[in-house]
Order: sequence, then C-alpha cells, then structure tokens
Amino acid sequence: MKILLLGKNGQVGWELQRSLAPLGDLVACDFDSPGELKADFAQPESLRALVRAVAPDVIVNAAAHTAVDKAESEPDFARALNATAPGVVAGEAAARGALLVHYSTDYVFDGSGSAPRDEDAATGPLNTYGRTKLEGEDLIRASGCRHLILRTSWVYAARGGNFARTMLKLAAEREALNVIADQIGAPTGAELLADVTAHALRRVQAEPVLGGTYHCVAGGEASWFDYARFVIERARAAGQPVRVAPDAIHPIPTRAYPTPAQRPLNSRLDTRRLREAFGLTLPDWQSGVERLLAEILQR
Repeated sequence: MKILLLGKNGQVGWELQRSLAPLGDLVACDFDSPGELKADFAQPESLRALVRAVAPDVIVNAAAHTAVDKAESEPDFARALNATAPGVVAGEAAARGALLVHYSTDYVFDGSGSAPRDEDAATGPLNTYGRTKLEGEDLIRASGCRHLILRTSWVYAARGGNFARTMLKLAAEREALNVIADQIGAPTGAELLADVTAHALRRVQAEPVLGGTYHCVAGGEASWFDYARFVIERARAAGQPVRVAPDAIHPIPTRAYPTPAQRPLNSRLDTRRLREAFGLTLPDWQSGVERLLAEILQR
C-alpha cells in the first residue's frame, strides 16, 4: 500500500509519519518539500500533479488553515487551504480509486446546547474557519471518492506551541490568571488522532463500507478553565516553578475575552459511531495531557 501524507510538519502530520510508516510505502509532503513533492495548498490546482506523480492508494490530508482568528481577516486564503485544496485532492482520489483521509472540526457546529453532537447533527458554523472546514467536507463527499473524515477538537501536541505551554508560562510569571470556563470540549492529542487514523484506514481499506464521517476526540470533557487548572496543578506537583496560587486561577465567561472569531460554547462530540465501528476505546483527556506534560516538563 502506498500512502501520500499531506501536511507532514503540522502537529497531526508529525505524529502521522510515525503511525502510518508501518502500513506501507509512506510518501510524506508539505509546502516546503522539494520538486514534484511540494504540497502547496495555497495553489490547489498544483496538487493534481503531486497526486498523479505519487499514485497513492491512500491519501491522508493533515494540512489546513487552523489559525482561527486570522482566518477572519483572510477568508480567501482559509478557503483555499480548507476547502478548495481538499476538493481538488478528493477529485484526484476519486479518479484513481484512492481512499482519502481528512480531518475536520467541531467548529462545523454552532455550539448551542449542552449535549454531545453526533455525526448526523445539523451543522451551523460560527466563523470563517468552521465554514471553510465544512465546505471542505462537502466537496470531499461530492467528489464521490472513498473517504474517511475525522472530526476532532482542541488538538494539542508536544511539538510546537499549545495551550498547556502557554498556561505553564503564564503561571510562572503571574500571581493570578483568568481562564474561560463556559467553552466545553475534550483536549485531544495529535498522537491519539494519528493512532486512530492508522487503525481506521486499514479497516476501511479492507471493508470499504466503513468509510464516512466520524467524530474522534478523547474521552470526558473539560472547560479551558478545567484544562488550565489540571496543567498547573500537575506542574506544581512536579516541582515546576508556579507563581500563581491554586485559588488565583479564576473562571471567566467567553464574553469577557472577545476575539475576532466567535467560538462555539459546546464542543462536545459523540464518538460512539467511531468506537463501535472500529472497536476502539478512547482514553480520557487527562491521560493524554499527563503524557504531554511528562514530555514537555523534562525539556
């Protein structure tokens, strides 16, 4: 099996290089790859030549415009990366009978209510990022290609910047912190997504009927406030420099911290379909974050 990985240097793409390597001949590309392996999502039509040159059996697309606030000021660029380019790749996948694995987001929903949303729930994105990601999903489905779309939320990795690093830095510098407490989701590790991807794509290759859209997030739920408090207390217990006191981490509402892009308050995703279809157990979010902290606190 030949696998073409797009977006190899992102948080999820980096982990996918590890998880996909045992499955076959892996060709991993990004926007800065040389020659015919250059994957420039800002020039969607250029991706046709890349797919044809590699001639993969499976395409895994981990490339995206994920700067949620910045997308509000550059909607055309966000649409090129999140919608037009995946649509082009999907068309090429359909033409050669390849399976396309693609990642989407809880931001395709409006975040109302408090119940976890399943894959059939009505969509209603609140911002440019969510709208362009939903458009990408629609283009993939319309292409007729075999596909596996994994919607996820609050993705983090030890590689690069992340919420935990930011909280640790602020906790070491400040005596008090204000953290949003009315947005609820599940912090999900890039390594978990990569491992689920490897398992699921093997099954879908063998059983095409399993293709489609699934929700993939860690178990449990948390607010950003819960997440921050967990990270800071684990760091304190590990002997890291923490200036902020436990009772000086204050919960605040989203309206107290305005941003260019509106965020959904309810990012809960129902993962039952994924777990039952592929026989998977998704660990609670705390276990992944503890692994993250074990790695970054040693550096």
